[in-house]
Amino acid sequence: MPFAIVQGQPYTQVPKDLYIPPDALEVFLEAFEGPLDLLLYLIRRQNLNILDIPITTITEQYMSYIAMLDDLQFELAAEYLVMAAILAEIKSRMLLPRPQDDEEEEDPRAELVRRLQEYERFKQAAENLDDLPREGRDFAVSRIVLEDRHVVQIPPEVDLGDMLEALRDVMIRADLFTSHQVQMEPLSVRERMTSIIDRLRKNPYMEFQFFFTAEEGRMGVVVTFLALMELMRERIVEIIQNEPMGQIYVKRPE
Repeated sequence: MPFAIVQGQPYTQVPKDLYIPPDALEVFLEAFEGPLDLLLYLIRRQNLNILDIPITTITEQYMSYIAMLDDLQFELAAEYLVMAAILAEIKSRMLLPRPQDDEEEEDPRAELVRRLQEYERFKQAAENLDDLPREGRDFAVSRIVLEDRHVVQIPPEVDLGDMLEALRDVMIRADLFTSHQVQMEPLSVRERMTSIIDRLRKNPYMEFQFFFTAEEGRMGVVVTFLALMELMRERIVEIIQNEPMGQIYVKRPE
């Protein structure tokens, strides 16, 4: 088994002209993350049953791999040497004859099989987690920062044409009740101004058409409209509109 592959060329021995510092890491483990990972790789490569491991064959292959790690710092490969000792112990116990009266003795491989099965489950779970989409690797999340701005909306000015259009609608509705009018009483603009102010005292914000009474006919509509114009000229009331072609309101000034 080569310990390195350079430009497709496998290397089984360290070149003599290669300088390796004394404190350099010299454990060439390729993709193995520990002795259990190495054992699992050897078992899978030969399609062996993990519940019935041929301990002699696996031990020989494992020791061949350890033998490649020449000039190894002991503390860097301690766990691999410990596993080698465990395999040697299991192999020796397998070679010893069992007493005939001790039929329930546990298989020497049982503990190793349990550890391998547990490691295999965790490794498979780690691979499944690694396959999940990961932010920064498989996708990126776009973020937009919006400044907190306080927008002050100024109502548009009321156009005279909109007021005349509203007056026309009121006049049309007033014509519907003309035939029901029996007697007309004289109406005063000044009295209507007082009436409008009294209504605004109770409700300082009212719709424009609420000041008109259709039963009064055209005369009543004209008197009310003139009273509103006079009050607006004297700045006693304000005519506002929240949006173009929207509803017109009458309110008392702040």
